[in-house]
Amino acid sequence: MFLIGFELSSLGISETTRLWAKTMSQTNRILIADDNQANCELLDAYLADLDCEVDFASDGQETLDKVQSFNPDLILLDIMMPKFNGFEVCQQVKSNPEHSGTMILMVTALNERGDIERAVQAGTDDFLSKPVNQIELVKRVENMLKLKGVTDEVERLRKYIEEMEQQP
Repeated sequence: MFLIGFELSSLGISETTRLWAKTMSQTNRILIADDNQANCELLDAYLADLDCEVDFASDGQETLDKVQSFNPDLILLDIMMPKFNGFEVCQQVKSNPEHSGTMILMVTALNERGDIERAVQAGTDDFLSKPVNQIELVKRVENMLKLKGVTDEVERLRKYIEEMEQQP
C-alpha cells in the first residue's frame, strides 16, 4: 500500500491515493432508522461487536437528513415511520447519485409478499423481517459492508484508470 502510494505520488496522482487511503482506514458507518427507541437499542446491541460507527434516526425526514450529514455505508431501515415511510426514504436515497451506493437493509415487521416486492422496487438491497435474529442480522450486515467496500474499491479503481488515461 505504501509503495503504491509512493509510486502514484511520484506520478502526480496523489489525490486518488489519499482518497483510497482515507477510505480504507475509515470505520464503517451504520444508520439505524426506526421510530421505536427499543428497536434502535436492540439493533445497536446486536451490532456492538462490529467495528462500526452507529447513528440513529427516528423518522423518515431525520433519516434523509442523517444520510446527508452522517454519510452512512449502510442503513438499517424500518418501513413504518412517520413523515416519510421506509419505501419513500429508500427510493429517495437510491435516486440521489451522491448516495445511491449506500446499502439499505429494510428491517420491518411487514413480511407480506407485496411488502417485499415494494421494498425491492424502492431499491432496497436486502430485507429482514422482525423479530430479528441476531446472528442473521450480523451476518447480513457484515456481508453488505463487504459488498459496499468492494463496490467502493471498484469505483476508486475506475477513477484511477480515468486519471491515468488523461495523463500525457
